[in-house]
Amino acid sequence: MPSSRPSDARLRLIAESYQRLTGKQLLQALPEEAEALRQALWEAPFAIVAHGTEADPIFFYGNRYALQQFEMSAEEFAQLPSRLSAEAVAQQAREQALAKVAQQGYIDGYSGVRVAKSGRRFHIADCTIWNLLDAQGGHQGQAAIFIVQDKVTT
Repeated sequence: MPSSRPSDARLRLIAESYQRLTGKQLLQALPEEAEALRQALWEAPFAIVAHGTEADPIFFYGNRYALQQFEMSAEEFAQLPSRLSAEAVAQQAREQALAKVAQQGYIDGYSGVRVAKSGRRFHIADCTIWNLLDAQGGHQGQAAIFIVQDKVTT
């Protein structure tokens, strides 16, 4: 597990917001105990990423699968503006998807190309993006899950 990690409340917000907005479980069973939840999210067989509400949103969480794809440590990822996860040519499509999420609460079926630290491009698929909403409905950021379909060579 990474040494710098988001609060347990933020991790629970990722899972609970997903369930509230999509009606689906992020994990087969949502652990009540904080350590068990941290471990389950970290070890999920798909990427889980989340960013905050900064003017230029910064990732605050990436699980092991996501960090492996982006070729970054948790510390590096937690300094990355989320817009920089996509190539410059793909940023407009990404922004349009995020705007749709802001209006609707979530979208699914999104796909796109992302860029690892080394410059390697990879195709994300089966992506769901959702708003992170606290118990009072306050916007706390956005999160996404995805799988890597293949590596893009060009």
